[in-house]
Amino acid sequence: MTSPISIAIDGPVASGKSAVGRRLAERLGVRFLDTGMMYRAATLAAIRAGVDIRDEDAIARLVSSLEITVVWGDAGDRLLVDGRDITDELRSPLVDGSVSEVSAVPAVRSVMVQQQRAIAREASIVMVGRDIGTVVLPEAKAKIFLTASAEVRAQRRHRELEERGQPADRDEVMAALSHRDKIDAGRDDSPLKPDDDATTIETDRLGIGEVVEIIVSKVESG
Repeated sequence: MTSPISIAIDGPVASGKSAVGRRLAERLGVRFLDTGMMYRAATLAAIRAGVDIRDEDAIARLVSSLEITVVWGDAGDRLLVDGRDITDELRSPLVDGSVSEVSAVPAVRSVMVQQQRAIAREASIVMVGRDIGTVVLPEAKAKIFLTASAEVRAQRRHRELEERGQPADRDEVMAALSHRDKIDAGRDDSPLKPDDDATTIETDRLGIGEVVEIIVSKVESG
């Protein structure tokens, strides 16, 4: 039996991780997991439970009690918390405003990392996030770090919000993106950074398909 292979894609918000990762997974015929959705699920659960997101102990206890399940399907992957499908609620502005703080809690990251590693052991997968190559899957077959300028990422994020029917001010989007970058790169536990053996791809002037081709070549040559 062939052992599952894993491809890790990391990078800051709006660097293209999810779009590239999903397309790459389709190209390779393997599973895809955006680990950010798991942190969003934890954030949504905390909000619903009325837990103060600044109370790290309370957040940790809640997340440790959750059963987070990914259901893979041709129509798209769904994320369940304690048996309830909450996929369509994970991109709400309320979750957007709190996910950075929740995902920075070390105990939360510890729980999520164990779950993500278990998922990777089940089948070959493209996994995207902010600490996949450095922490979650350090032995991944390929490690990719996507990046783009703050201006381009803000444009992408603004367009994404508008497409979801969530009009936003460009300056506010840029400020929120900068705040998220600061939290992700500055946290003590699993800070956002490329691993030493990761391939960094700057995506400002590249389309999704072009980035996928670069990664496929990397995977095939490795």
